[in-house]
Amino acid sequence: MQRSTTLKRRLSCTDLKSAKAMRSNLIQRPRSGSPLLMLSAEKDGCRSNCVYNPNDDRVYETTSDLSGYRFLGSSGKWFLVVDSLLKLYIIDVFSEERIDLPPLESFKGSLYKIERVGENKVRNILFSDLSPGDPHTAEDLRCRLWVGDNKEDYVVVWHFEMNDFLGFCKKGDDHYREILTRTGVRRELRGVKDMLLKGYSLYVLAIRDFIRHLDLSGHDEDGIKDVSENHKLPMWKPGMSRDEHERVNIYKITSSSESIAVTRLGQVLVVYSYELGNSQRHRMFHLYKRDPKDLDPKTYLTRLLEVHSLGDEALFLDLGTTVPADHTRGIEPNSIYFTRGDRIRHRNPSRPDICVFNLTTKTIKRFPTLSNFNVKDAQWFLPS
Repeated sequence: MQRSTTLKRRLSCTDLKSAKAMRSNLIQRPRSGSPLLMLSAEKDGCRSNCVYNPNDDRVYETTSDLSGYRFLGSSGKWFLVVDSLLKLYIIDVFSEERIDLPPLESFKGSLYKIERVGENKVRNILFSDLSPGDPHTAEDLRCRLWVGDNKEDYVVVWHFEMNDFLGFCKKGDDHYREILTRTGVRRELRGVKDMLLKGYSLYVLAIRDFIRHLDLSGHDEDGIKDVSENHKLPMWKPGMSRDEHERVNIYKITSSSESIAVTRLGQVLVVYSYELGNSQRHRMFHLYKRDPKDLDPKTYLTRLLEVHSLGDEALFLDLGTTVPADHTRGIEPNSIYFTRGDRIRHRNPSRPDICVFNLTTKTIKRFPTLSNFNVKDAQWFLPS
């Protein structure tokens, strides 16, 4: 199948004359590693998925029709998507290439099975008493994706919020395998607040603020090995500065979130973000890591240290990882690229806040062009 390496300029839904004139106006695919933003947006009464390039401040359509997909996660140029019938695919946003994934009802677990409810819903059934859970739609699905170089392998992990399990598959699998999040799991590692996938390593931020680390590289039936650190107390964050505390008391926190990320060297970071209820839509970020003296597995202390600088790296929170800064590619050093803090665990109210936060200056850069669109969701991605 021949691949296209171009994006089409975003078209107005109502201006047909301009649309015809611009359909041949193609741009070359950006340099490898240049940040792009996948948008689910409304403009002129039309709902569509499109791509924003911050380097030229323009919004483009992809060459293939991506309408009808909800974008769940990305790895390089590949996106994990779901359609309204709850069918999962991995797609290359620059071509027509698509990988069909197993149906959700192929899930094989020890405690649960998945069954269809009509055309566009599924629910889990507990084997022990055959009691059904609440039906889920495509809007309830949370996922992570990793695709290796040249597609030699891929890993997909999905989760329905409030369920007590995750499903995952790798290349060549015809079904999803089970990762239990409560039954048989150490108490401090139960539940899911956030998760990220870095190669075959799955990191889960548990409800009690411990981090569960699973190795999914195994080739046996389970394919899972728990390599979590054995700490007895949750990770405590240091308090705010006096000035920040006063600011919070005045304007009040309207929303907050906790996420996890992993640096290129494998350091796990806890990312805390909050938004204040003032007219400027002020957002703040704090990064934390484990105190080096607590790395001894025999320790009972797990106090965190604040990370004030990422150095010559940038954190893309949608991907859960850091990358080298590169001004030629538009990647700013010591910065956090953000869209929303509740990608895995839903919060109410929930809305995207597309921005780049500089850890040195504590300032935020937003993109005024996007105010012309009614953005429903967005994700940063780095096509390779």
